[in-house]
Amino acid sequence: MKIDVLTDNKESWIVEYIPELLEGLKDHEVRHVFNSSDAEGGDVLCALSCEKILKREVLDRYKSCVVAHPSPLPKGKGWSPVAWQVLEGNTEIPVSLIEAADKVDSGDIYYQEYFPLDGTELNAQIKAKQFEVTKRLVLKYIQNFPVQGHKQEGEETFYRKFTREDNRIDIQSSLEAEFNKLRVADNDRYPCWFEYKGKKFKLLVEDLDEN
Repeated sequence: MKIDVLTDNKESWIVEYIPELLEGLKDHEVRHVFNSSDAEGGDVLCALSCEKILKREVLDRYKSCVVAHPSPLPKGKGWSPVAWQVLEGNTEIPVSLIEAADKVDSGDIYYQEYFPLDGTELNAQIKAKQFEVTKRLVLKYIQNFPVQGHKQEGEETFYRKFTREDNRIDIQSSLEAEFNKLRVADNDRYPCWFEYKGKKFKLLVEDLDEN
């Protein structure tokens, strides 16, 4: 099969993991591209961690275009669903593998699988778990292609885009109450911060037991 993996942001967290997925697809003709204009067509397009909605002209170049969205669709469409679910206190995060559609996160669902969180994982550890499920679903889809999906059912909800204010720490609150914010923060690009006596400070946490 001819397969393209598209990530439209070279700075995305998933880029470092893509070679592992490509290794799992080595029996196929597979490429990793960073712009939809380079998605020339074929059997399957896997849009992973894409920030832009794919145009119909791109979707029509493939027999199927799949997206991995980490929420229990149709609930949790939109931006930063993992971060929002962690902030809600969820201990199981679903990844839904769906067909890309003209309307965001609205395509048929092929597979759905959950990954557990124990409440101590930081952002990078959460992303590693998310990728493992994403990889498993993509490989399963390719192995069983073509797959019959099913329509999304139920009430749809949307998460809004994270803003800098969402990473603001309340220093009058307890560390335990603010810990989930610290867990999901991207310390390099969007760190948590707080204000004290008119000055702004960055606040990071690291897992000292990781190594």
